[in-house]
Amino acid sequence: MNREQLITLISEKLKLIRTEKDLTQDQMSDLLGLSKKTLVQIEKGRIQAGWTTTVAVCTLCRESSILQHELGGDPLEVVDLIANNGTLQPKEKTMGGYIWWKSLSEYNSYRLQQNVISQHFRILDSNNYRLLSTFDENIAKQAWQKLKE
Repeated sequence: MNREQLITLISEKLKLIRTEKDLTQDQMSDLLGLSKKTLVQIEKGRIQAGWTTTVAVCTLCRESSILQHELGGDPLEVVDLIANNGTLQPKEKTMGGYIWWKSLSEYNSYRLQQNVISQHFRILDSNNYRLLSTFDENIAKQAWQKLKE
């Protein structure tokens, strides 16, 4: 997933996300710092949200089941990956990847996984802490090989 794909996804799902949060257009536009007219234009598919609005939606609506389902987990992880050119270093504890992740390889207590929706890769330790997260398969495989040495 890249920036444009995320913007398109958020633009297409914005009305559903707003409805899920039980917000009016006035409340949502105020929350996102948009005019109501702009919000309506996005919801009707006439224009797309900008990057800042996309990040704001992912941040302020992080717990949205719609967002989590569409992105395969935490929306902020996807935003962070895109903003940091596809690779993240050690981060917070994860839930272990039992829903949106497939295990590609296991070594000792480490797991190399791929998200079935966003297609990004990550390496988890035995306590489910993310050691690496990246869209780049080569970076993931190199890190995996280093871990096994």
